[in-house]
Amino acid sequence: MRNVPAALPAWADDPAAVRAAIRRGAWRGHTAGMAPGRVQGNLMILPRRWADDFLGYCRANPVPCPLIGMTEPGSPLVPVLGEDVDLRTDVPRYRVWRDGVLAGECEDITALWRDDFVGFVLGCSLSFEHALQAAGLAVRHVDEGKVVPMYRTRLQTVPVGPFRGPMVVSMRPYTPAQAALAARICAGLPGAHGAPVQVGDAAALGIADVGVPDEGEPTAILPGEVPVFWGCGVTPQAAAIEARLPLCITHAPGHMLVGDTPIEAVRVL
Repeated sequence: MRNVPAALPAWADDPAAVRAAIRRGAWRGHTAGMAPGRVQGNLMILPRRWADDFLGYCRANPVPCPLIGMTEPGSPLVPVLGEDVDLRTDVPRYRVWRDGVLAGECEDITALWRDDFVGFVLGCSLSFEHALQAAGLAVRHVDEGKVVPMYRTRLQTVPVGPFRGPMVVSMRPYTPAQAALAARICAGLPGAHGAPVQVGDAAALGIADVGVPDEGEPTAILPGEVPVFWGCGVTPQAAAIEARLPLCITHAPGHMLVGDTPIEAVRVL
């Protein structure tokens, strides 16, 4: 039986119901534990002028930026992830960036949408968590009702055009044996970042204190456990800061786009 926090509503297993609740403003929280087995995605929306460079950036950095959906210029729809998926309304919380600075957060971007926008959806580590649970591995931040902890690392992504910056990683604690099992499971899910990039030794990634994440909420590491780090689709937000684009829009960390596609069927574009 899947361990679902009591805070999740009964409709949280149905991806279409999750999106409907978000659209009508009934859900503004994080999406960890929702729509088990279905794809969740990180979001980057930017003017067409920079779309080719960002596409190249994703292709050059497939571990933190696995591209699983892309819109036509001016269209907010991503039919490959679900017939009614709409990037303007289906994310619980958005971030708006201007000249590389976070200008604010909002819950609907219909008024900000432009005819030259291109939307990119990147795979998310929240997508593989049901596979871990099905294998008997607990996912602590889900059990605790928290946003997964995320960290900027010293690992640099491959630059393309104006896009460059550090890889961001997410973390889940496991014993070494559990970490090995998690790695085997996730290696078969490249659309959700694939296998971990690091097991233990946070300092090797330039993380000074695992208890102080750059995004998300701290997760306890119990005796006998080590931190296990996966590539994270928040990486483009670090790239957006470096690129200093006049305008781009992303998801707020942990507040993902939920699609209908089973994670095993997701293809990296």
